[in-house]
Amino acid sequence: MLKVLTVFGTRPEAVKLGPVIRELERHPSRISSRVCVTAQHRDMLDQVLRIFGIRPDFDLDVMQDNQTPTQVASTVLARLEPVLQAERPDWVLVQGDTTTVAVAALAAFYARCRVGHVEAGLRTGDRWQPFPEEINRRVAGVIADRHFAPTARARDNLLREDVPADCILVTGNPGIDALRWITAQPESAQVRDLAAPLGAPEARTILVTAHRRENFGEPLRNICLALRDLVERYAGSVRIVYPVHRNPNVWGPVHDLLGDVRNITLRPPLDYLSNLQLMKRSYLVVTDSGGIQEEATGLGVPALVLREVTERPEGVETGALRIVGTDRSRIVSEASRLLDDRAAYERMARAENPFGDGHAAERIVASLLAD
Repeated sequence: MLKVLTVFGTRPEAVKLGPVIRELERHPSRISSRVCVTAQHRDMLDQVLRIFGIRPDFDLDVMQDNQTPTQVASTVLARLEPVLQAERPDWVLVQGDTTTVAVAALAAFYARCRVGHVEAGLRTGDRWQPFPEEINRRVAGVIADRHFAPTARARDNLLREDVPADCILVTGNPGIDALRWITAQPESAQVRDLAAPLGAPEARTILVTAHRRENFGEPLRNICLALRDLVERYAGSVRIVYPVHRNPNVWGPVHDLLGDVRNITLRPPLDYLSNLQLMKRSYLVVTDSGGIQEEATGLGVPALVLREVTERPEGVETGALRIVGTDRSRIVSEASRLLDDRAAYERMARAENPFGDGHAAERIVASLLAD
């Protein structure tokens, strides 16, 4: 019996590990699957657990208001140690690039447990962008015993870092597995209301997410001013829906700048199911999120990336993503091009999806069983 402990703490991790956990549970005679959540995020994590029907065996409950990465790291390290001592898993699975990932990998190493890193090998090459995720994923990469790379480029990044080739498996991204399952669910009334046109039947919805640390302050202000420019330029034919992260560095400035702007809807973060369904109904996505870059590409919705670099350059190369940074005029210009030029829009919407075929979880679990 193979003992696998899956550790995660945020909504993006839960989304991508949900299909893996479901696949682990399909082999009860061969795998003992246990789940530990750190709850680095609480409400948004719990939403995804409910969607996938996951009941954690351990809940470290580390979330505090406006906590720092250092606070998260120290608490996870202390609270995870007794779980690892009690369970003694053959494998600890982690996903992506959060503080939970780096610290869980380190704790597993201290406990002499093998580590499997899902979505391994993503790199921007800039240790400060995204912060702290770029270093988190590099730390996990140094520790991991098996690297489940989503793409060939991610594999090549690991090979350049001297990871042995036989420790790397290109699986695709399990986020695409989740995407296919979730978007088949019935659409909620909330999404129908948010996506409904305001005034004009031809109104197009732009979904916005912006909450990264490196965009706090002046970059976020520039993003908000660009959104104001867009709804003024396309009055009556464009509406923006912006689910605003509750971090006070985001929530306050966004509401101050956009709270009274016609055709911009601000609301608290959507649950995962509603967010994907709204994305599917949207004309365009404007985001600084990593996972949403993959999801928009999987849905055939063009995405403008509010960063200077991305760890998902495959989407830029196929034409599904375009990096626009946080310059006000550039955001407006690139969004206007897609709103005005149907041919340019179709090229992005029909671009190849390089992030997976929906069978990543099966490959990950098969690899563990073949060990």
